[in-house]
Amino acid sequence: MANAKILAAKEQAVAEVTEKFKASASTIIADYRGLNVAQVTQLRKTLREAGIEFVVLKNSLARRASANAELGLDEYLTGPTAIAFSKDDLVAPAKILTEFAKKNDQLSVKGGVVEGRVVGYDQIKALAELPSRDGLLSMLLSVLQAPVRNFALAVKAVAEKQEAEGQA
Repeated sequence: MANAKILAAKEQAVAEVTEKFKASASTIIADYRGLNVAQVTQLRKTLREAGIEFVVLKNSLARRASANAELGLDEYLTGPTAIAFSKDDLVAPAKILTEFAKKNDQLSVKGGVVEGRVVGYDQIKALAELPSRDGLLSMLLSVLQAPVRNFALAVKAVAEKQEAEGQA
């Protein structure tokens, strides 16, 4: 029979991963087979700088945690599995992992969870192609400024026309 300390440690680990699944806005599951240490280190650094936690988990532990979180990720939890958890940003993990996968064929994105919904690779790829939050805010600001800018140009044109008529 398994040692009580080992079982308690495993239960603790499952509980922690379950909480990460529940607390994450976006969770991406990837197969990292074939990456060397330098590549994994670079990927971890990039993810850490974006505030994303990247962990390698045993599939049995991840399956239990996903079942506890009522997600049903079993189809994605095969082979060597690494999971990126992001509490705040929905797009960043998808964007970083898909960009890294383009440069390194060994990394493959399997699927994940976005806002509590299980998604496949296609949805993650589509999410990664969205502009960043700052980019979207910039686009919104441009749209909001356009009417004011156009009005200012029209007023300037009218003022220039009246000035030209006044000089004539």
